[in-house]
Amino acid sequence: MPSELAGVFPLDPAITFLNHGSFGSCPRPVLDAQRRWRDRLEAQPVQFLARDLGNLLEEARAALGDFVGAHPDDLAFVTNATGAVNAVLRSLSFEPGAELLTTDHEYNATINVLRHVGERDGARVVVARVPFPVSGEDDVVDAILGAVTERTRLALISHVTSPTALVFPVDRLVAELVERGVDTLVDGAHAPGMLPLDLDRLGAAWYTGNLHKWVCAPKGSAFLHARRDRQAGIRPNTISHGANAILGEAGAAATRFRAEFDWQGTLDPTPWLAVSDALAFIGGALDGGWPAVMDRNHGLALRGREVLAAALGLSASLPAPESMLGAMIALPMPPSGPLAVSGSGSSPLDTDPLQQRLLDEHRIEVPIYPWPVPAAESPEPPRRLIRTSSALHNGPDDIERLSAALAAIGVAAG
Repeated sequence: MPSELAGVFPLDPAITFLNHGSFGSCPRPVLDAQRRWRDRLEAQPVQFLARDLGNLLEEARAALGDFVGAHPDDLAFVTNATGAVNAVLRSLSFEPGAELLTTDHEYNATINVLRHVGERDGARVVVARVPFPVSGEDDVVDAILGAVTERTRLALISHVTSPTALVFPVDRLVAELVERGVDTLVDGAHAPGMLPLDLDRLGAAWYTGNLHKWVCAPKGSAFLHARRDRQAGIRPNTISHGANAILGEAGAAATRFRAEFDWQGTLDPTPWLAVSDALAFIGGALDGGWPAVMDRNHGLALRGREVLAAALGLSASLPAPESMLGAMIALPMPPSGPLAVSGSGSSPLDTDPLQQRLLDEHRIEVPIYPWPVPAAESPEPPRRLIRTSSALHNGPDDIERLSAALAAIGVAAG
């Protein structure tokens, strides 16, 4: 951990934590801010929830809108990106025979949502097979557009892929899909705080991002951005008082989209309110602000990839160009050697035996999992990937320790 940030993240110092991309760690000052919000809530719950919350959410949305390049009225707070994907897809209906497009680099849980909606409506889920290794953006664009037909109604596309850690060219994809009459739901779970965003310019019908990852806000903070002409009928997973709230009065939401998402039943809104604190704290952690934070994490990821690729014997065959990487990298594991065969592979949440051994014997937390994910229903057998994340609590020594641990276990190029 960089000396200037020592003690800021409440991570166990005995663990080398290389899995910020899954759940991240919230800095102590942001947790303190959330605690103050909770204290205020509990001191007068009715005042806070029934009278103050609307204006407080408006302030938090304004800060978030500045950060992601979006008008605040087009943003809704949700608990996580998977919940936002549920809200959008389950609010829509599709005619029998319609095609719902995604890729085999998409997150297992969100493909499950797509399949649920497809089964409900009699629509067909089409999984574009994007290569990995990938030589450049054209491989991604060609694979996705090549799977579009006259029956394609919606595309669910990752901005930063969870299993393969690739930055997809969503600007190109959204524009090309719009020309073909296809709405795009961008799964940007990993993008906020990793990549600069300008959602109004991007123009996707819907975009969702998690804020508990590189923004380092508390768990339960995420957002859904809905283009103004695609807000009607998009409803939260919990239908509550916002469904018939009076619009436009003083302190009231201006649109039904805002009214419904602002009040999703009784829940703890403090993760959303602490987003402003997280944006300010992480953005002030380095000279140069958020651009410096993103550049620092990106550079650390690239340096870490060189070290880990050398340890795995992959230096001559890296699976993606640097331009398609952010603050995570994923590399294929050798097909032979100790613990070369993973577990059941029934879910990306299953712990690979090598992942468990690295934790038990070397105190290193790093994900190892099958790709494509089970929900992608790939005709090819899955490959094992190892994925490392670079955040402000990481330093170059973390990857060195991982490489040494793999060598000690006997994992090397086959």
